[in-house]
Amino acid sequence: MKKNFKRFAACLLVSASMAVSTACGSSAPAATEAATKATEAAKEAVTEAAKETAQAQESKAQEVTEPQAAPIDKAAFDELLTKGPVADDAEIASSEWASAVKAAGVLKVGGTRTSQLFSQLDETDNGIRGFDAGLYQLLTRYILGDESKFEVVQVDSSTRESVLTTGQVNAVFATYSITDKRKELISFAGPYYTSRQAVLVKADNADIAGVDSLAGKVVATQAGSTGPSILEEFAPEATVEEFSSDIEARTALEQGRVDAYVTDYTLMLNALVKEPGKYQIAGDVFGPEDNYGIGLPKDSDGVLFVNNFLKKIEEEGLWKDLWKVSLGDRTGISEAPEAPAVG
Repeated sequence: MKKNFKRFAACLLVSASMAVSTACGSSAPAATEAATKATEAAKEAVTEAAKETAQAQESKAQEVTEPQAAPIDKAAFDELLTKGPVADDAEIASSEWASAVKAAGVLKVGGTRTSQLFSQLDETDNGIRGFDAGLYQLLTRYILGDESKFEVVQVDSSTRESVLTTGQVNAVFATYSITDKRKELISFAGPYYTSRQAVLVKADNADIAGVDSLAGKVVATQAGSTGPSILEEFAPEATVEEFSSDIEARTALEQGRVDAYVTDYTLMLNALVKEPGKYQIAGDVFGPEDNYGIGLPKDSDGVLFVNNFLKKIEEEGLWKDLWKVSLGDRTGISEAPEAPAVG
């Protein structure tokens, strides 16, 4: 880049010199005017080229690179999947939803590949690992006898219902909060996990001590999540800015465009694990319990089938084992929480 810029600048100055030489064969006033214009044009072009180079370098420096979390124990995760139960033919036959998945030979899942603790793609082996990923792979094994027979359709907080209502997927596993509004469009199995809201700020922030400090602050949250309604209730005097993804909201916090970021506490563990010392959680968790469910088509008998599956893996200890390898070991939390009551 630097060599090309210098070469370009040199060419412009040579062109200006040639213009001066050529102008010398003309009358003196005309020659002087032509030389002046040529020199000024060359200088202006060099200045503009320098600006463009600086802007390109600045833009490249500002590109967001998502840091990696503490690595998951891939061998332990993969081995855990092989211990999952397999439903018998009678249980499959008792559910139209499960029978359709069995007939198709694949479980189509609406999920993510970028949630470090819940569902993260490993490009070295194309494996998807994390708490949500482990659950849907265990469910795949339960129905099809092979945990690898799944397909993932990428979703975000604004598309989770639509992939179900249009039949693109059989189920959605995506840290999906159970709400009455969503139940108008789809059904939920579970809950399989419970969390609450929290406030994320920069590590050096001493001004915000919790949700009660958000009045007059600019606060990020995710569009399509429960965040906006919870902020309306618990921090009505905050200015809320909605972002389409977690990384966009955290980037806004990092760049100082917002003062805080409110989202699910468990998702905040992603940020703390990926970039220790960069953020802190301000104050205590707040708001109602946030129950994660598995999205299914409206009024599907898959709800009963998946709930029975969840109960089975909880009884067999696989739920706690999966929590430990996906979250506990990577966040330094030694004691697994109790699994929520299913159904």
